Amino acid sequence: MPATQIQPFPLVRRGNRVFPVRPLQQLLCARGHSVRVDGMFGPRTESAVEGFQDDEGIDVDGIVGPATWSRLILTVRRGSNGDAVRGVQEVMKFHDQSDGEGPTINVDGVFGPQTENFVRGFQKALGIDSDGIVGPVTWRALVSGMLSG
Repeated sequence: MPATQIQPFPLVRRGNRVFPVRPLQQLLCARGHSVRVDGMFGPRTESAVEGFQDDEGIDVDGIVGPATWSRLILTVRRGSNGDAVRGVQEVMKFHDQSDGEGPTINVDGVFGPQTENFVRGFQKALGIDSDGIVGPVTWRALVSGMLSG
C-alpha cells in the first residue's frame, strides 16, 4: 500500500472518548502540554490542544486535525524514550488482540525490541518501508486506526 493510500489523520475533538485520544494525550505531554492520559477528550485536553496550536502558530480551534497532528507527532525509533513512545505503545495496546495470550504490552516509554517488532510488523502489514522508525507516515497510519477494521 503506497503512503498515499494510508488514511488521513483523524479529526479528534472535545467529547471524543475513543481511539486515538490516549496517543494524542501522550503526544501533548511529549510536547510539554501536561494532560491526564485517560482517553477522554475533555476541557483540559482541549485547553492543552489550544495551547499547542497557539505555540505552533496554527489556527486555534481545539480540534486536532491534519495540521495539528503534523506538528504534534515526533519521530521515534529504537532507543527513544518518553511520552511520544508511550503514544506508540498506547496504539500497540489498542491493537493487541492476543486476549492475554501474547506478551504483556507495557506503556513504559521505552522503545525497545517489543515496540520495534510491533512497528515493523505494522509497517509490513501496510506495505510501507518496514524500518521500525515511527515517522509521519507511520504515525498517520497508527492514529487513523488502519488495522482496527
